[in-house]
Amino acid sequence: MIDLDFARLRATPAATDPFAHVVVPAFVPPASLAAVVAALPPIGNGGSYPPGSLRLGPAAQELVRAMEGPELRAAIAGKFGLDLSDAPTMLTIRGRTREKDGRIHCDSTAKRVTVLLYLNPDPDRFTAHQGCLRLLRGPNDIEDYAVEVPPVNGTLLVFPNGPATWHGHKQFVGERYAIQLNYMTNDDKARSELRRHRVSAFLKHMIGAG
Repeated sequence: MIDLDFARLRATPAATDPFAHVVVPAFVPPASLAAVVAALPPIGNGGSYPPGSLRLGPAAQELVRAMEGPELRAAIAGKFGLDLSDAPTMLTIRGRTREKDGRIHCDSTAKRVTVLLYLNPDPDRFTAHQGCLRLLRGPNDIEDYAVEVPPVNGTLLVFPNGPATWHGHKQFVGERYAIQLNYMTNDDKARSELRRHRVSAFLKHMIGAG
């Protein structure tokens, strides 16, 4: 069994600078993080992988189920005053960051909420700030940030999406494991993204995660 620190999530107030968000260090406590890391397969390529396309061990499978489960949904809905009861979910796993990754952007408007969970146990790789996600005040300057989130030690980051939720990171090339979960809208754009996600899952399952 893995433990997730829902009590810490519920107790952590949402911040507002530069936009509404919450950061929860060690949401995956150390013992559970070690079990999850041991259950992650090597991912040699960049990009996002649906969990069904990867050979996840039991602890990683359990984490995926918990991320898509009702307790996290309820905690996030309560934190930001949202009704997520009928929101479809889309979950992917990344294991490697490429040169082109991390450019400043806002997420698709089909994604109501973005949830990022960082599964890297070694903080020394990110001490030069490369690969540390920054919540930005605008779209033009990676140095104009209010919050920097090192992608380590089971840290959870959650933010509702909007037209000014700019984020990105300085270039980092190498291993960088993260789970991204999105609560989606129910409109045509979201349905299109979910269909594309299912096709991606099928294709990556057929060709393997490399």
